[in-house]
Amino acid sequence: MAKSKAKKMREKMVREGYRNPSKNRGVYALVDLRTRKSKSKHEKQYQDKYGELSPMDKSQMDDSSFQYFYRGLNLH
Repeated sequence: MAKSKAKKMREKMVREGYRNPSKNRGVYALVDLRTRKSKSKHEKQYQDKYGELSPMDKSQMDDSSFQYFYRGLNLH
């Protein structure tokens, strides 16, 4: 496989006595700095109780509440 232009330049710099750029990256280049934590029991229960509804469920809920409100206003 062919070498990239950047890799050729890095190798040339090392041959000429300059520092290898890959060593300039430090330890943070290879470390995943994201903090992860699992959900607590309360967070899981809250998500189940107030979880995201599908678009179909949302539309049915909106229509039913509107119909109930509309029927309540219709006083003949």
